[in-house]
Amino acid sequence: MSSAAKDRVRLWLRLLKVVRGLEQELRDTLRREHNTTLPRFDVMSALSRHPEGLKMSQLSGVLRVSNGNVTGIADRLSEEGLVERIPVPGDRRAMMLRLTPQGTAEFALQAQAHEDWINEKLRGVSPEEARAMAARLQAFAAETEKEEKAHAQ
Repeated sequence: MSSAAKDRVRLWLRLLKVVRGLEQELRDTLRREHNTTLPRFDVMSALSRHPEGLKMSQLSGVLRVSNGNVTGIADRLSEEGLVERIPVPGDRRAMMLRLTPQGTAEFALQAQAHEDWINEKLRGVSPEEARAMAARLQAFAAETEKEEKAHAQ
C-alpha cells in the first residue's frame, strides 16, 4: 500500500471513530435528557424543515430509510401528539405527516439542546476551521455522488 493510501485509510478510520463516538454519545444524551431516540429526532428534524408536512414516501426519501422504518416512528410520535397525519387530497392511500404545535415546541427544545451539545463537543474547532472542514466534506460528498451516478448509468 502506498504512503498516500495509508494516510487516507488512517483518515477514514479516524473519521469513523469520531463520528461513531459522537453519535453514540448523542443517542445516549437524547435518551437520557429527552426520553427520545436519534431516529425520532431525525424525523422531527425533517418535519421541522417542512412545516407544510411531508408525504411518508417523501420523508423516507429525505431520511434515506425505508417507509417501514418511518411508519413505526410516525405511529409513536402521533400517539404522543407530536405529529399529525393528514390525508392527501386525491390519493386515499397517501398520508402526510406534520408536526403539531406540541411537536414543534418539543423539537425546538431538543434542537437547541442538540446544538448546544455539538457546540460544546466541537469547542476546540474554530468557526473558520469548521467552515473549511464542512466545505471540504461537502465537496467530497458531491464528488462521490457524481461518481455513483456515473457508475449507475
